[in-house]
Amino acid sequence: MRVIVHTGKGGVGKTSISAATALRCAEMGLKTIVISTDTAHSLADSLEKEIGPEPTEIAPNLWAQEVDARYSMDKYWGRFQQYMVALFSRAGVDEIVAEEVTILPGLEEGAHLLWINKYFEEDEYDVLIVDAAPTAETLRLLSLPDVTRWWLMRVIGLARGFGKVLRPIGRVFGRNTPEAPDEDAWNQVKMLFDTLDKVRDLLANPEVASIRLVINPEKMVIKETQRTYTYLNLYGYATDAIICNRIIPDEVDDPYFAMWKDRQRENIAFIEEAFGQLPLMKAPLFGGEVTGLDALRQLGEVLYGDKNPVQQMFKGKTHTIEKDESDGQYRLRVPLPFVDKNDMDLYRSRDELTLRVGPYRRNIVLPYALWDLEIADAKFEEFTLCIRFVDPRPATEQKS
Repeated sequence: MRVIVHTGKGGVGKTSISAATALRCAEMGLKTIVISTDTAHSLADSLEKEIGPEPTEIAPNLWAQEVDARYSMDKYWGRFQQYMVALFSRAGVDEIVAEEVTILPGLEEGAHLLWINKYFEEDEYDVLIVDAAPTAETLRLLSLPDVTRWWLMRVIGLARGFGKVLRPIGRVFGRNTPEAPDEDAWNQVKMLFDTLDKVRDLLANPEVASIRLVINPEKMVIKETQRTYTYLNLYGYATDAIICNRIIPDEVDDPYFAMWKDRQRENIAFIEEAFGQLPLMKAPLFGGEVTGLDALRQLGEVLYGDKNPVQQMFKGKTHTIEKDESDGQYRLRVPLPFVDKNDMDLYRSRDELTLRVGPYRRNIVLPYALWDLEIADAKFEEFTLCIRFVDPRPATEQKS
């Protein structure tokens, strides 16, 4: 099964792109399901069909689903949460409050990962299209396995040690404390971990999954998308295309749109500069809302032409940022095949880097961890520019 994830800044048209892509795949004979991971679901509105927390057949070969996070949380986290609620409640915490504070951070978003794993393992569909939440939520979702492990290790320590602390307190106040969770509850926690790890590996495998960034030709949207792309690289997830949506068509010659069209042309040129070799797919601004199967079919035709949406659009990464565990230093690697290093310039501001190679430029937004670091050196290693960042502070200050 191929998994295609669409994400981007809120309001750029991710849902329309996802629905159009899913319909295109289905009409090419691929059994397709499209799911929404945005808590503010709009997939049903886009399709103009009623859909719910379980897959609903929309058209031949096409199913859709708006994931119910609460159902998934109860399914994968229920037994252990019941124990933790009992633990806190008997310690004097209101049960409603206890239920809220024992929800695993990010699990509402993580519920969607669990469905991705389910469909992948059952192998019932040829294509899974994910209409993801806006970029900030999606980044939290993709980093969830690591965050979950950090948080839950402390909860497990609390669960195993808290009882020893609370029992004497409970005797003073005349309250009982719960026994340790039964084996089924611990097994549920282990299953949750295993599932999240599997989904991370699945989404990081470019042969299986591709992340596509939906963007509008607007400077603020482009900047946020650059940051998203940088962090996706840090997490090891493969982005294989940029989809630029809502471009004013050339045939629109109303003077009111002239300046807007000029600005869009400039921003599209900047998108091509910012994302290097990543394929740029374009969709126009339509004269009305893109809802219903007919309008979505038209969007899919314009967007993909003769292409199969599930094919891998790009192999490799336009840049990577890695931390060398041996010395703790960060290295930014940018593949630049066939480049003469004497024909290259490098400019750096606090949060971004600009490379000029001949007449071409690349603009790379840096993650927060690199903002206060200095460039130690930049070297070519097998047609790849390697830029090393170091902390300028004395070693004693770094440790503090």
